[in-house]
Amino acid sequence: MRDFSVPGRSAAVAANGMVATSAPMATMAGLDVLRAGGNAMDAAIAAVAMQSVVEPQSTGIGGDCFVLYSKKGAPPVALNGSGRAPKAATVEWFTERQIHQINTQTAHAVTVPGAIDAWCTLNQEHGTRPLAELLEPAARAAEDGYRVTPRVAWDWDRNQWKLQDPNTAKVMLPGGKPPAMGDRMRNPALAATLRKIGREGREAFYSGPVLQDILGRLKELGGLHEEEDFAAQRAEWVEPIHAAYRDYDVYECPPNGQGLAALMILRQLEGFALGDDSLSEADRLHLLAEATKSAYHVRDDFIADPAQAAVDVEGFLSDNWAEKARRQIRLDRVLPGPEWHGGTEHTDTVYLCAVDRDGNAVSFINSLFSSFGTGIMAPQSGVLLQNRGTSFRIIAGHPNAIAPRKRPFHTIIPGMLCKDGRSIMPFGVMGGQYQAVGHAHLVHRMLDRGLDPQQAAEAPRSFAFRGKLRVERGVPEPVVADLARRGHDIDVAKVPLGGCQAIWMDHQRGVLVGGSEPRKDGLALGY
Repeated sequence: MRDFSVPGRSAAVAANGMVATSAPMATMAGLDVLRAGGNAMDAAIAAVAMQSVVEPQSTGIGGDCFVLYSKKGAPPVALNGSGRAPKAATVEWFTERQIHQINTQTAHAVTVPGAIDAWCTLNQEHGTRPLAELLEPAARAAEDGYRVTPRVAWDWDRNQWKLQDPNTAKVMLPGGKPPAMGDRMRNPALAATLRKIGREGREAFYSGPVLQDILGRLKELGGLHEEEDFAAQRAEWVEPIHAAYRDYDVYECPPNGQGLAALMILRQLEGFALGDDSLSEADRLHLLAEATKSAYHVRDDFIADPAQAAVDVEGFLSDNWAEKARRQIRLDRVLPGPEWHGGTEHTDTVYLCAVDRDGNAVSFINSLFSSFGTGIMAPQSGVLLQNRGTSFRIIAGHPNAIAPRKRPFHTIIPGMLCKDGRSIMPFGVMGGQYQAVGHAHLVHRMLDRGLDPQQAAEAPRSFAFRGKLRVERGVPEPVVADLARRGHDIDVAKVPLGGCQAIWMDHQRGVLVGGSEPRKDGLALGY
């Protein structure tokens, strides 16, 4: 039970349906769909479309997505909506031009956006409402304007340097400056594109005028993209991966996402009594940090597109691997961490989840990767383009080396918690490279420490990465000092490390309990 003498937001509680997102307008858009009789998938599509308008720094229709979907409580299925490199993209092409790391703001950083094809697939196969109906609230917000919320304004100001492309600046820097909190923002070109997609489906994006607008801008900037690359883009249904933790099963999308790393961290942590009060908070954060290092070593060296590289998922989730990694951990001192290979580090993403009255549950993540993606906007369609291609390695023979029609390693991962073969919680974490750690942190806080989704969302976070242990300012100073004594090189984070949403489904009582990220503008609402 929450200590109500301590400031904090209460968890959302409902019986019929719930939506949790990082933007109030998106949560309301999804909840409106549920109230009108739509299902959880309908609500998720309406919500993510709205976020693509009101959180343009974090997501958009020029990005990618991954989804876990549980139908009436069944174990989830997974949709990989990540885009692919152009057919002409090879390691040799880049190395011949002395390009050893793809720049985040170039056309080469753009893989074919996969989100719209994924949304259309989800709508056709699991939705109940016409796509045009679901996209209309977002289109209306883009056309009539929406008021910028505090966190979005803060992100916009910090990342305005990304918006200097003339086409982008015209829309995203009105009057030559980023919008302040409460300012009204519009993107009428994006509104028209959303309505066109609603009427015509995926072909409105992957062919015709919208494609020519996107392709023309990419080619102006030296991109290798062709019409056939967009025509070939298809989301793919894949079998989720999972691992046990405290009598529950945690489900993740398989590679090319980093969900495998989240499960590897949890497999190590299961060998420690993290719910025991004999362990201090410093002990728990230390164990999380140490388990992260071996999992991220595997992540950076092996996770790649399984269609073009072998990823030994079964081996990395085995008892043998978990026990070997766990034996290396010492409670009183640190282990050396894996070397960071470069690439894009700071990222922005939106995560949302929805549950309806029939027990359908959706775990949905959509992203441009870096804040505002590449910063490249297609001028006639209003589409900002992501920069997922920066996650490729320009190293011949590396599992994640760039190659024709290959999907890069992805940070964005939706999660689903199950028990006794039944889904009980869609959950996810924003924060790019942090997300695998964030999944483990959230699950641990709830299952080991008994926190509800809102308490777990508010709990201060830490992240062992690039030789530092980053801690949020909410971590108590005595805990930070204890961690430093064990050898951690402490870095107090200047920005929040991530964010999360989750909806707990208490099937026995018929109650939904939701939590949403307070460090952003998050909101969980039900009815």
